[in-house]
Amino acid sequence: MGAKVGVFPASGALGSSIVNHLAKLVPESDLVLVARRPEQLHDIKQAGATVRKADYDEPSTLDTAFNGVDVLMLVSYASFEIDHRVKAHRYAINAAIKSGVKHIFYSSLGFGGDLTNQSIAHVMGAHIETEKYFSSLKETVSYTSVREGLYTESFPIYTAFYDLENPADEVTIPHSGTGPGVAWVKRDELGEATAKLIVSYLKDPASFEYLNKAVLFSGPREISLAETVEIIGRAVGKSLKIREISVDEYVNLPGIGDKQTYHGVNLSREWASAWEAIRRGEAAVVSPVLREILGREPESFETTIKAMVG
Repeated sequence: MGAKVGVFPASGALGSSIVNHLAKLVPESDLVLVARRPEQLHDIKQAGATVRKADYDEPSTLDTAFNGVDVLMLVSYASFEIDHRVKAHRYAINAAIKSGVKHIFYSSLGFGGDLTNQSIAHVMGAHIETEKYFSSLKETVSYTSVREGLYTESFPIYTAFYDLENPADEVTIPHSGTGPGVAWVKRDELGEATAKLIVSYLKDPASFEYLNKAVLFSGPREISLAETVEIIGRAVGKSLKIREISVDEYVNLPGIGDKQTYHGVNLSREWASAWEAIRRGEAAVVSPVLREILGREPESFETTIKAMVG
């Protein structure tokens, strides 16, 4: 019987990708998959994984969710609030410690430049606070913060929710498109590399390179937002450009407030800080680590976008 590896939440986009790749690398019987909707994990349960029900928004469900788990992959709470996310993460971390988890991998985000602990992006706030919490606990539980680069599939939230199936003629955002860009990365390659990182820890915890550290996974090149939009335009057959607007105009665009409201609070103005972070180069760092762990060149933004258009 090998070390038990837990994943929570195991049914979201990144979580399920990590699970699918882990299942190719370790026996399914060593996996403990925790999800709000465990029925979505039926196939892997059939293959021998332990499946449990728990929910960030029902903290007491986490109290025993990680029992028997040696290594936990904690996927961050899906939102971009700060206080609510930090509280959810802390509860899960504390529950894991009480259950005897020895090491926690945490899915952070690729803002903050070259692994700094500062970011102007509101969406990064909870990650930085959670990383600080891990650092304060390193005598109790070891950790690795995986700064998952901005994934290609998330481009709509940086392009005013541009819809590939109903493509508009321009992208209206509070950014000119010039200057430092984004090292976009395919989400499933983040999942694959994260799974391989976990397995490298399992093989030799004592010499694991990223013990009590952060690691940045990024795509193969930095792409300005102007070029990002041009590539999307080519994929949908349009000559697409950015029209820069003010933050006030962005906040008042139709539907934006609805899409960026969490727990009854409209955070579209806070979200706009992501463009300022991009402007400052926080998402532009190209790290070689993803390529090294995958053993190949990561897929290009263009290739992933073309496949999304189908």
